[in-house]
Amino acid sequence: MDLVPSKVEPGSLRPALGGGPYNVAVAAGRLGVPTAFLSRISEDDFGDRLVQRLVDSTVDITYVQRGPEPTTLAVAGIGPDGGARYTFYAEGTADRLFRAPEVLPAMSILSLGTLSLVLEPGASAYEDVMRRANVLTVLDPNIRPVLIADPAAYRARFKRWLPDVGLLKLSEEDAAWIAEGDPVEAAMAWPCPTVITRGGAGLSVVTGAGELVEVPAAPTTVVDTIGAGDTVHGALLAWLHTEDIKSVEQLRGLDANSWREALRYAGAAAAITVSRAGAEPPFAAELVIGI
Repeated sequence: MDLVPSKVEPGSLRPALGGGPYNVAVAAGRLGVPTAFLSRISEDDFGDRLVQRLVDSTVDITYVQRGPEPTTLAVAGIGPDGGARYTFYAEGTADRLFRAPEVLPAMSILSLGTLSLVLEPGASAYEDVMRRANVLTVLDPNIRPVLIADPAAYRARFKRWLPDVGLLKLSEEDAAWIAEGDPVEAAMAWPCPTVITRGGAGLSVVTGAGELVEVPAAPTTVVDTIGAGDTVHGALLAWLHTEDIKSVEQLRGLDANSWREALRYAGAAAAITVSRAGAEPPFAAELVIGI
């Protein structure tokens, strides 16, 4: 649950449903592709609201685990540039106690990211799912340095994930933090296609052939950027599903024109999200209008 500054009552906070993989699931579900959420959600009031929003966004909740632990809170502030910054209250919360199912649900694409792969014991459970899924995996590290106690250990762990990842999606700030250097140079060295979000500068991808493809940001009026990167991630998943891209080999074979189409689609979705307060990804009908 994000607690974000209220634009109606300055100085106060309003609750907004959120969380990286959660926003991705909502974005993909709203864009009309079959989406399921695999996580643990609290049985508290916030948890009930989180689950209901998944249902309202046509996300399958069959694999959602529920527990009595509280919901994680992220207090969001908005910087002068409209960007989000967070303080987290995550000790002993429900999502950290996720357990990997003995039998994984059927899937064609697996999406993972953000704090789910940082905070134990859940992080190891999600990593177990990644190792066992044997499907096209899309990863957004979504770095929150304040929650990473040992950056060197995290960077080493990230490198161990890469053989199981078919597509990376991350911000240029996150790529620079992980690589401790230039984001594009880092993406050129990573073994999978990598989409990089660059805020108002648009989107880039280093393709499977090592080619850099860039598209500008879609025109919009920015209210705040909460959920923008997650919307890009969810829209990329929707595009991959629509184009029947289900394997690493297919993904690596995409040419520059196909990637431009994918990035424009994702950018159009994100442009709608940033025009609203909080993480409110568009439904498919809105995206058609937005394009």
